[in-house]
Amino acid sequence: MSNAHFDYDAWVGHQAVDRDGQKIGTIAAVYNDDQTGGPEWVTVTTGLFGSKQTFAPIAGAKNSGDDLQLAYAKEKVKGAPKVEPDGHLEASEEDELYRYYGLDVGESAPAAKGTPAQRYDAGDDTMTRSEEELSVAKQSKEVGRARLVKRVVTEDVNVTVPVQHEEVRLEREAITDANRAQAMDGAEISEGEHEMVLNAEEVVVSKRVVPQERVKLAKDTVTEDQKVAETVRKEQIDVDSDKPVRQ
Repeated sequence: MSNAHFDYDAWVGHQAVDRDGQKIGTIAAVYNDDQTGGPEWVTVTTGLFGSKQTFAPIAGAKNSGDDLQLAYAKEKVKGAPKVEPDGHLEASEEDELYRYYGLDVGESAPAAKGTPAQRYDAGDDTMTRSEEELSVAKQSKEVGRARLVKRVVTEDVNVTVPVQHEEVRLEREAITDANRAQAMDGAEISEGEHEMVLNAEEVVVSKRVVPQERVKLAKDTVTEDQKVAETVRKEQIDVDSDKPVRQ
């Protein structure tokens, strides 16, 4: 089941009303039968701001001014099984819709032509050519997070510190006239001792906390070009004639 072009496509953009004339929503697309090419379904935008599309049968539908009046109640259409309007109905999806609306499989719309198509055409001799326009929008989404983490680590520090210590050195001096009196002071033969204190420097290690720098997170906005590739459809109108055609 595809939504190939057919006369009923002129309904797209018109309002769909239910069997009692209550507005249901705007017709978004017409789906035709893959085998016969005949129109089978329309999708109608419902929900808040037209955020949802539901399928409704064309069978039993009729024109009501510029609107298409469906053969079902508004709540029946709004409660139809959720089927993605992706341009094609799978057989299982179509069977589910048939069962929901109480239709026999393959029941198609009545052969009504002309009136809907004339809504967009200026006259019998003209056609309206339409094409899709690509609309590109941007939205912000989270792609990652960053955080500051402070941990305590250790490292070995080697420092060379010069230290001093005292050592004993034995000095001898000869007896001279200058020191003789001092040398002969005291007993001629005796025992004795003399004590000297030796000093040495030792390394004393202490630590203190010294602030080094302040660190914070900041964000920069970087602009880059991103290519978007998409396929759009457009209608092309040609002349099929066995005679020369002037443009």
